[in-house]
Amino acid sequence: MKTLQFPNQTQFYRGKVRDVYTISDKWLVMIATDRISAFDVILPRPIPYKGQVLNQIAAFMLHATTDICPNWLLDIPAPNVALGKKCIPLRVEMVIRGNLTGHAWRTYNSGKRQLCGVALPSGMKENDYFPSPIITPSTKAEAGHDEDITREEIIKRGIVSEKDYEMLEKYTLSLFERGKQIAERQGLILVDTKYEFGKLGEKVLLMDEIHTPDSSRYFYAEGFGERQEKGEKQKQLSKEFVREWLIQNGFMGKEGQTVPEMNEDWVTVISKRYIELFEKVIGKEFVPQILSGEETYQRILYSLGNLS
Repeated sequence: MKTLQFPNQTQFYRGKVRDVYTISDKWLVMIATDRISAFDVILPRPIPYKGQVLNQIAAFMLHATTDICPNWLLDIPAPNVALGKKCIPLRVEMVIRGNLTGHAWRTYNSGKRQLCGVALPSGMKENDYFPSPIITPSTKAEAGHDEDITREEIIKRGIVSEKDYEMLEKYTLSLFERGKQIAERQGLILVDTKYEFGKLGEKVLLMDEIHTPDSSRYFYAEGFGERQEKGEKQKQLSKEFVREWLIQNGFMGKEGQTVPEMNEDWVTVISKRYIELFEKVIGKEFVPQILSGEETYQRILYSLGNLS
């Protein structure tokens, strides 16, 4: 989608997968594009309907958690567009893990028994449940790779105050529990996820998307125990399969590595996986909505008009 221009626009930011417009320094227009990233690199091909999938799952989950934590969202004027309050971002991502998977497993499998200052139990297998969910925060990088960091270092460096960090921990644990409950009703396990928060005045708000395949990992609950006993791979809904494909093709986002070519069949597979996750998590059929750039723009203008 081309760069837009809105009345009273004060800033524009193009992220890895989103275009974000600031209006009057008070509101954000966040467009979830069909771009896809892995290992903090934007991959060369867009994924059809990915933006709509992420935006609509996020809206569903934000509405389902307002009793736990206030959030930034005000309106969904178009399938892939969210409009909400501008907050001052807290420069930490609150990553929470219920199972030993992904980055945590790669760390564990290398022989390390600590992640972000959190002790990891001995004798675990890949995808095993932790005794209780663990929070493994990372710094929110402006560009490049986010970095693992300990709770103590966050507070010591003043990235987040101790009082605010305690609130983030409380919100993170409660949001993850709610996410697991929603997933369980749909026959899924919410394995791990991340939350981003900001402040509006003295109030901490949940920002961005939550519980989507770009920020979360889901396993199918049916057969989970049997697969663990047999040492088989878990059936999952997330974009981890994209990361695995990249690793198999010699790419992990490191300097000198080249992103492998994504052919049409592979792009279609990824799109179908995103749609599958939408339908499984939401419990409703995905209805593709294709709007012209002009119609999207007019819908955003109308929504902004209702705020002023």
